[in-house]
Order: sequence, then C-alpha cells, then structure tokens
Amino acid sequence: MLQIQAPADTTGVAALDAALNWLGAHPVTGTVLGVVAVLLVAYLADVVTRRRVLKLVSLLIKRSQYDWDDVLQEHRVFERLSHVIPGIVMYFGVQLVPGLAADVETFVQRLAAAFIVAVVALTIGAFLSATNDIYRQFEISKSRPIKGYLQVIKIVVYVLGTVVVVATLMDQNPLIFVSGIGAMTAVLMLVFKDTILSLVASVQIASNDMVRLGDWVEMPKLNADGDVIDIALHTVKIRNFDNTITTVPTSKFIDESFKNWRGMSESGARRIKRSIYIDKSTIRFLTDEEVNRFKRFKLLEDYVEKKQEEIRAFNESLGGSGEDVNWRRMTNIGTLRAYIVNYLRNHPKIDQSRTLLVRQLAPTPHGLPIELYVFCNDTRWVAYEGVQADIFDHIIALLPEFGLRLFQHPTGADWIASREQGAGLKEDRSPLSAPRSLRR
Repeated sequence: MLQIQAPADTTGVAALDAALNWLGAHPVTGTVLGVVAVLLVAYLADVVTRRRVLKLVSLLIKRSQYDWDDVLQEHRVFERLSHVIPGIVMYFGVQLVPGLAADVETFVQRLAAAFIVAVVALTIGAFLSATNDIYRQFEISKSRPIKGYLQVIKIVVYVLGTVVVVATLMDQNPLIFVSGIGAMTAVLMLVFKDTILSLVASVQIASNDMVRLGDWVEMPKLNADGDVIDIALHTVKIRNFDNTITTVPTSKFIDESFKNWRGMSESGARRIKRSIYIDKSTIRFLTDEEVNRFKRFKLLEDYVEKKQEEIRAFNESLGGSGEDVNWRRMTNIGTLRAYIVNYLRNHPKIDQSRTLLVRQLAPTPHGLPIELYVFCNDTRWVAYEGVQADIFDHIIALLPEFGLRLFQHPTGADWIASREQGAGLKEDRSPLSAPRSLRR
C-alpha cells in the first residue's frame, strides 16, 4: 500500500537558521537585541502583574467579608510586592542574553538582587503599618498600643535591608557589615539615642498602663491639655481642646509629671472643689424672727428644729439670763452651710455615694471661704461646667436671704456711690437745712 507523505514545510526552519547565522555574524547586534528582549519581557511582566493580577486581587478583596485585606490594600502591600516580578525576570533573563560579558551579567544580577531585597523590605514595612491599623480595630489596642514596637521592627528591617543591598552590590558577605556595625556600637548609641530612650519609655508606658489612646492628659509644662490621638515610638500626639496638636516626646511621659484624667472618666464622677468668699462684716447671730422665717424653708425645717433643741439644752445647762454671752445662738453663716449641704444632698446631679462636704476655711484678707467639695455624676465637660455653674448661681443669689454678702474688691462704681452718699450727708448737715429755730 502506497503512503503519500506531505512535503515538510522548511520555510520557518530555514528562516530561523538564517537569523541565527546572521546573529552569529553580528554578535554585538545579537547582544543588544537580547538585552532589549529581556527589558521588554520585564516591562510586560510588570504591566501584566499590575493591570491583571492586582485588579483580580482587588476584586477578590472587595468581595471578601473581612476587613484586614482592605487595610493591606490601603497600604499598597500587594502593589509593592508586585514589583518583585520584574526583578526576578531581570535576574534570570540576563543569563539568556548571548554574547554578554560575564562581568556585566554578574553586575546586572547584583542590581536585580538588590532591587528585590529593597522591594521586600519596603513591602514588610507596609505590612507592619497595616498590621498596626488592623490591631487598632480591636478594643485592646486602646490600653496596649503596639505602634512603637512595630516601628522598632520596621527600623530593624530597613537597616538589615540596607546592609544586604550594599553587601549584594559589593559582592561581600553581609555578616562582615553586621560585624562592622557591632564595632560601631558607640556611634550607633549616639545616633539612635532618642530612639532607644523612646523605646524604653514605650515599654514602660505599655507595661504600667500609663497612657492610652483617647485619654485626657494634662501636661502644663508643655502646654498640652487634651485627648491622646496617637502613640508612636518617638512621639505622642495630643489634640488640645482648642483643636491644636501638641507633639510630646514619648520619653517626656517618664521624665516629666503629667495628669491623666482616665480615672475620673472611668469612675463616672468628677469632683467639684470651689469656694465662695463671704464678707466677714456681714456674719452675725440670727434674730428670733429670722429663725422662725427659716423654718419655712423646706431644706432647713428639720435643721432649725434640731438646732434649736440642741442650743436650748446647752443653754439650760449653763443657766443665767438671756443676755449671757456664753449662751449659744444660731448664726447666718452656719445656717447657710446647713442649707447648702441639704441642697446638695437633694441635687440629682451630685453623686451621693462619694464625699459631700461643705466646709469653712481659714479667714483670708479676701473674706471667709466656704468651700464645696462634692462629685458631679456627669463627667462630660460641658455638662459638668453647667452643673457647677447652676449650683453656685443658686448659692450666690440666695446669700441676701441670710443677710450675707460676697466679698468683692471696691470698684470705681463703689467709690462714686460712696462719694455721692458723703455729699448727701454734708448737704443734710448744712446750716440752711436746719430748722429756723436752730439757725440763731
């Protein structure tokens, strides 16, 4: 049986042989074309990775129900990692270039390897930043921030990456550079002094739970009074209540004293400690009519009755007449203190489970201080100030009911009123104002 064979198509093979022969006759041109081909393949690999692979990864991330992959994409972790592909193409593709000198091939491979190491180091840095953002989504991050530790790891990665890049370019063992760094410890201690201090401070702050994100911190020496918005390795950022930002070195929280209001916020109560100054010239004993009038005050009814019984029993034990200076009597300042105590015990915004004290301090040239020491059950700043203002508004407005007056330094209006009053007295005492029978 006859078999018919189709003639083999030798056109392509012949063309390939002709091209190879021509390249063999022109080696420089072949080398240039090989280099161009490697560069073109590396570029195409980079384009395909960014426009195809990264788009596919982005699509998968959008469809994912997790949040951590979104954070990785925001910090461009996958994008930075994609730059490794062109480096790998260059590293292995340069070996296929015909006629390339061995020294040039080695140098290009070193460059490609150094590029890969740098990209990996930058990718790890982006991954650590994303790790911090992911960690901040958990409640524990407010009491145990890790940003400072991650920054230390990032510094170590960048330093090691730099050492490996330099060692690769110089074709040296990286351990030689590491040993050289060990010999330069003193210099490094001087250069990274602030970093080392900040690291130690960050460890102490975290271990002792001294500062958390969101804490209200007050540092008068540094003009910082506001909420902590960021805790990093070197600095702590505080947003003051005027919306300015104060950047405080982390080590200052160990060296300097500061006030953290977290305990007040967690306790649910904020202290009110303020005094009013009473004019000492208005303090006196109460008359019987005034005592009876105060009995009609609902907050003083029980107090007045008990006080009268106590005073009556004491005076009877002494004997003597009603004019005896040894007898006890009710005063307007003591009655005022009793009223304030009862008023605060019935106030809905005062925490009754904590210290409630209305005390008289030592007299001063500015009057007699009456101090209120209580706790408001609303720690919000605006609400707290409103409660405090309402309490003192009420007390100050009520002072005339007790025959008392606040102490205040004389003003221009006081001098004018005093002068007008003095002029009126002189006019009344003039001879023309006297009766006609007395003018002689």
